[in-house]
Amino acid sequence: AGCISFFLTLPPLPLQMVALERQVFDFLGYQWAPILANFFHIIIVILGFFGTIQYRPRYIVVYTVWTALWVAWNLFIVCFYLDVGGLTKESNLLTFDISAHHSWWREHGPGCVRREMTQPGVGIVDSQSYISVMGCLIEYQYIEVLHSATQILIALLGFVYACYVISAITEEEDSFDFVGGFDPFPLYHVNEKPSHLLLKPMYL
Repeated sequence: AGCISFFLTLPPLPLQMVALERQVFDFLGYQWAPILANFFHIIIVILGFFGTIQYRPRYIVVYTVWTALWVAWNLFIVCFYLDVGGLTKESNLLTFDISAHHSWWREHGPGCVRREMTQPGVGIVDSQSYISVMGCLIEYQYIEVLHSATQILIALLGFVYACYVISAITEEEDSFDFVGGFDPFPLYHVNEKPSHLLLKPMYL
């Protein structure tokens, strides 16, 4: 049973590792909305991992519900970076309009050359720099879309996994109840015999 339990807990591990990798780059880009979403995702994945080991179907159900929300969130990210449905990747929606930061991959993607030029006529303290990025092998929005697409695929696998584990645990509990017998009050019958034995000497 221990080996089976360990085998069943393997699917959430890639989910957690990919989310951690994504969390690092979202922190570097100050993307506060994805940071919060990744944080909750990691917590729920750990909860599902714990629920599988401890045979707690309720925890796995929570993980299953969150998986549906996680897929919806990543579909939103895909639409955001592809400018679908009135969304635009140039907006500050993912930073809650706190700052004008964008995806970390925008300036640090594979092959990107970043050049920073200070605007003339502005003081050094309050100077603002214009950043030019050239030579990127792949545009940053496609990297973000690839991340989200990977999360969606893994989440769908996790959903199927969670449904299977819930079914397996439920069947195991049902079979255990069947082996235990059909008597709904086993403790009552166990204690009934000693009570007669204690009362016998009183009538003798």
